[in-house]
Amino acid sequence: MKLKGTLAVGVLAGLGASVCCVGPLLLLSLGIGGAWIGNLTALEPYRPIFIYLTLLFIGLAFRKLYLMPQACEPGTACVDTDVIRRQRLMFWIVAPVLIALLLVPWLLPFIYR
Repeated sequence: MKLKGTLAVGVLAGLGASVCCVGPLLLLSLGIGGAWIGNLTALEPYRPIFIYLTLLFIGLAFRKLYLMPQACEPGTACVDTDVIRRQRLMFWIVAPVLIALLLVPWLLPFIYR
């Protein structure tokens, strides 16, 4: 699997894992409320699956960026060190955001007591 695909799937899995908790919080912070917001937790039973997928794809992206040797043919984009540096930068921007989204349900009780 290509690195862009790994990061993209990791982002989608992270968003899926946090949609049940971050979605209602975001709506409430925008002033949108009502009893129907309680129904937005329908994805809660699938949250462990999304967490597992998120961590799996973050790990695969890390493995591809840092642990596997780069096998590039001359003339391809991966030969350029700027491309690798940008990929690593994007990884370190995306990974902490995904981890923070995964931790929201456990951190909210400390914020809203």
